[in-house]
Amino acid sequence: MQKGEAIERVWSSLEAERDFAVELTQALVRIPTVNPKFVADPELNKEPEHQAHLARVLEDLGFCTELPEALPGRPNLVGTWPGSEARSLILCGHVDVVPEGERALWTHDPFGGELANGNVYGRGALDMKGGIAACVAAAKAIRDAGVILEGRLELHAVVDEEAGGFGALDLIRRGHLAKAAILAEATWDEVQPAEGGLDWVRVTIRGKIAHAGWRYNAVYPQAETADRPKPGVNALEKGVKFIAALQELERDWGRRKFHPLLPPGITTINPGVMIAGAGIGEDGRPQVLSNPAIIPDTCVMEFDLKYLPDENEHDVRREFEEFVSHWAATDSWLREHPPKVEWEIGGLRFPPVSTPENHPLVQSMLGARRQLGYPAELGGYIAVSDAAHYAGAGVDCVIFGPSGDGYHASDEHVEVDSLIDCAKTIAAAAVEWCGVKN
Repeated sequence: MQKGEAIERVWSSLEAERDFAVELTQALVRIPTVNPKFVADPELNKEPEHQAHLARVLEDLGFCTELPEALPGRPNLVGTWPGSEARSLILCGHVDVVPEGERALWTHDPFGGELANGNVYGRGALDMKGGIAACVAAAKAIRDAGVILEGRLELHAVVDEEAGGFGALDLIRRGHLAKAAILAEATWDEVQPAEGGLDWVRVTIRGKIAHAGWRYNAVYPQAETADRPKPGVNALEKGVKFIAALQELERDWGRRKFHPLLPPGITTINPGVMIAGAGIGEDGRPQVLSNPAIIPDTCVMEFDLKYLPDENEHDVRREFEEFVSHWAATDSWLREHPPKVEWEIGGLRFPPVSTPENHPLVQSMLGARRQLGYPAELGGYIAVSDAAHYAGAGVDCVIFGPSGDGYHASDEHVEVDSLIDCAKTIAAAAVEWCGVKN
């Protein structure tokens, strides 16, 4: 069987079984899988039930399944069709979701999986159980069309993406890799072979503790006498100045760093955490947070720092650290007590994804989009995804998934027509990349 004929058969099968992708999306949404790191509630933290249900679906399609535990009580799911390593492909999606938020803002049950107005509604429908269902539907259509792939095909349904991707990292540590991967995150039907890198970085400024009643002694000129108390140094105030200065570095990066598939200014340095107080604990944060009568000697700031897909992580880190050092040199206290910079806070690090535009998998997906009658558009993924972890392990990754709305918001939904077209694109790419056994 030639690849072109195989793809036509697969697409015919998908059209004949449109309800499969829709009903699977509904079934997965109806099993709440809120990440327990956000909300700990047995009624909402049902990842094991979700994975068991999906494993049964994959087994019915002839996949060999495994349920390795990535975190306590939180299993990943791997389904495998055997084949050659040279043409191996991973189809991946995450099963954990963010909390539903304020229920009064929803017009549909967030865990009802309701079908209305051509959409499937519910938390995770778009992010990203619809993408998972599209991957499974693509595999089902390949099987139903009688197509046997030459390359190994694996389906990965991973936990904990919303909290850093530690589910995918666990599978990678276990050796579940391939030559290429498609991450079915929502991309509104755009083929995205690029994603910027991301680091969480902490900057700690130490001052000098003192009683706030003697603040005047540090703020206004005082005669140096034998009985003068040693002035305090307010680390919080220096932290505020640092954040203001860092905005200049962010603006400089935005003006001179560009990538053709991402919007200008994507290289942001977001100040997400700022904590000041007295002392410093083993966790690297101040020990006393509730006494404004103390001049704080510790200010901890944590930043979400993004860089371009084609940048080197070590170069970016070095540039940031040089900025901190040069800024500190303008302050007499900080010249002698330089800020401390720490990377990978909470173990979080997302390497960049930079798959060439002429990569066969990318071109196959663009070709499928054209064949389906849509513009063949390339883009870059604005946020970060588990593609980063696979790419960091040497896997060529493309991010591609369906359209919808309500991403991390109320009335989240995935569009049914987009879901089916997404499955067709993924199926065609799998056939072309993995090859067909004759």
